[in-house]
Amino acid sequence: MKKTAKNIVLCMQPVPQTIVSCRDKDGNNNALVVGFTANISLDPAMVMVGIVPTRYSHHMVKESGCFVINLPKKSFKKEYDYLGCKSGRDGDKFAALDLKWEDATYINAPILTDCPVSIECSIVDSITPGTHELFIGKVEAVHVDEEYLDDKGNILWDKIDLM
Repeated sequence: MKKTAKNIVLCMQPVPQTIVSCRDKDGNNNALVVGFTANISLDPAMVMVGIVPTRYSHHMVKESGCFVINLPKKSFKKEYDYLGCKSGRDGDKFAALDLKWEDATYINAPILTDCPVSIECSIVDSITPGTHELFIGKVEAVHVDEEYLDDKGNILWDKIDLM
């Protein structure tokens, strides 16, 4: 027999472990752990990230109109934990971690090159239904480490040791 859960705050599990990277209007990079991400459309390919408006990166994403979703491997846990508990208000997280990155191809944001999958997105809409502003991003490009692609360009998800 099923019972009604009392704590419904995070009723969907598992949630993807993602890092959103972004850049402000002055060219400063930042990255934060985001627990609310999802695919929302196949054609055109679109995704959603939810960011609390009080987070330091929120204004960067909102002003720039773009973001990158980076999917980390388990070996990136130390960096992931740091990005999830430190704020860019308190210092340059990229410098503190000596993060490897490169400019995205289609948008003005950094790609974390130690993550095997990075998804460039341009914002097409946003809504704030509750605690998080949900940014809907059109997928501009998906970058994948070559070893995780088959000969047809499909991602071999089962080969990646994602967090």
